[in-house]
Formats: sequence, C-alpha cells, structure tokens
Amino acid sequence: MAKSRLHELSEAGVSVWIDSLSRELLETGELARLIEEDAVVGVTSNPTIFQKALSAGDRYDEQLKEILSSEDDPTEIFLRLAIEDVKDACDLLRPVWDGGGGQDGYVSLEVDPTLAYDRERTFGQAMRLHEDVDRPNLLVKIPATEPGLGAIEDSIARGKSINVTLTFSLDRYEAVVEAYVRGLERLVEDGGDPAPVASVASFFVSRVDTEADKRLDAAGNSALQGRLAIANAKLAYQHYLEVFAGPRWAPLATKGATKQRCLWASTSTKNPAYRDVLYVEELIGPETVNTMPAETIEAFQDHGEVKRDSLTSDVAEAEQLLVDLREAGIDYDDVTETLEREGVQKFADSFEELLDGISAKRSELAPA
Repeated sequence: MAKSRLHELSEAGVSVWIDSLSRELLETGELARLIEEDAVVGVTSNPTIFQKALSAGDRYDEQLKEILSSEDDPTEIFLRLAIEDVKDACDLLRPVWDGGGGQDGYVSLEVDPTLAYDRERTFGQAMRLHEDVDRPNLLVKIPATEPGLGAIEDSIARGKSINVTLTFSLDRYEAVVEAYVRGLERLVEDGGDPAPVASVASFFVSRVDTEADKRLDAAGNSALQGRLAIANAKLAYQHYLEVFAGPRWAPLATKGATKQRCLWASTSTKNPAYRDVLYVEELIGPETVNTMPAETIEAFQDHGEVKRDSLTSDVAEAEQLLVDLREAGIDYDDVTETLEREGVQKFADSFEELLDGISAKRSELAPA
C-alpha cells in the first residue's frame, strides 16, 4: 500500500493532529479511521468546537439527563460532558502515546476561557482538569495571556502537561518558552521528574494573515499580503531551535525533559485566493505539530505537497518582511495584540453560548 501524503508529512517531522473533538467523531469510529488512515496522532479542541458539537443532534442527551439529576450549574454540566469525551479520546490514542514514548497521542481540553486574565483560577482549574481526566496523555490548554503565563509556569512546576494556546506574537512566544523552561527548572529544584511533562506552544497562523491583510488592503499595499503568518511562524521556529539546543536546556534534557514543540494552529486557509493547504506545506519541519480541521486534513491528503524543511527556508526574507511591514505603516505589535484580545473574546463568547445551550437543553430534558 502506497504511503499517503499525510504519512509522508509525518515522516518529515510534522505530527498531524485534528483540531476538533465530538462524541460523534468518537462513536462513529471516524477518529479511529483518521488515526489509521490519515496519520492523525493527536486531538485539540476549544470552546467553539465543543459548542458546535453540543448544539448538533442528541448524542449528549442521555448523559445530560443523568447529570441533571444531581447538577444544575451549566459550567459543571459542560465539564462533565467534555471530560467524558476527552477520556474516551485519550484512551483511543493511548497506544500512540505508549508507542511513541509520550511524543504524541495527546488530547487537549481547555480551561474556562472567561478565566484567561485570572492566573490563580486558571491554575486551579488546570489542576482540577488533570485530576478529573486522570490520563497521562491529557494536555490542558491555557491561553498565553500575561496572567496565563504565570498559570502555565505554575502548572509545569507541578508536573502537569500543558498546551499553551492563543499565541500570536514573537515576543509572547518567547515568554511562553520561558514559562515552560522556568516551570521545569522549578519542578527539578523541588525534586520532581520532568520526563513525564509534555507541552506544545500553539502558535496561531491564518488569523495573522487575515488581520494583516485587512490593514494592508486599507493601505493599498497588496504586495505584502498573505506573507506575515508564515514569516511569523518561521521566526518563532528559529527561537525554538535556539532555546532547545542551548546551554540552559542541556541540564534539563539530561534529566529527561522534553522540548516544548511548536504547534501550528488555525491552519485552515481563510482567504479563498490562497492555496487551501498553504499553512501546512509552508510550515514543514522536524519536531513540529500541525493541528488541522477535518477539511484541511482531507485537502492535504488529496493534493498536498510535502516540501521538506520549508519551515527553515527563507528565514532572512521573513525577517525582512517585518521591516517592510513597518515601513508600510503596519504595526506588528498592534496586529498581534488585537488578535490575542479578539481570540480570548471569541472563545469566551463561544463558552457563554455553550452554557446558554446547556441551559436550554436542561429545560428541554428536565421534564423527561
């Protein structure tokens, strides 16, 4: 049997994860098929994804009826529903986790996004989710806001695996890496073992082009459109290569610590003028993760090209692009700060919508 394009991508060092989780995906066997046929070795999700899953169909109704007999808080109801899906997905991916020495096979569950600017409550919920799911291949997602950085460091220092989400800027990415390394150093200082701790830094891609292109269009500059997202990711990867081969990392590596891989998120192409697998083909490099929606997985499997080490090519051009954008009047810091703020708000809005949907379901199912 010939290797599929996604298996070739995996051989080039890119772990293929899918960015959605639902009970339907689990119960129909579709996730198992994706693992078998499409080289999928991990799952991420977020409040928007869960909101869509819960609002579609009746697959959650039986468990909802059971939960409603003892619980009426919408947030707690959601967590119990989500945790069951995450446990099942973790169990399905456990052979991947076991077979790869904990490199892949992870499932992500996000903390309440309304806590994004509350360090202590984010940390507390991260600890609670790890305890409730109780699977070694769980990653708890914490947004890379400034307060979130503290919660990330504290969680790593407690030996918990974390997916750092909503990272947009190079400065913030450097702070994310620092939080991870410092957390591991604290863990080791306290006598802990860093080997079981995993982390990915989810660096968002397509949204960067969407925001920058809008501003470039207003400035009448089309020549620079569609370039910032890839350049941004390439420069982040250069920082990854530097830190995790440096002298500070060496003593942690000797104790079994694993690198915090870059995870390329938001990799579906929003602009129909761009190739639909652009943010996969141009971000291929060793020790990376690309979490894709189902349609991008399908598209790459159909016509994607494995451009080996595209992630490390044209780095000087990526650096020059930031200069060119500044000269064109595009404020990089404002672009990324806007994206972080809007990203947190989008997830918070989806979470509130999700809770409203649970309340509506509760009213519908309670009499039954």
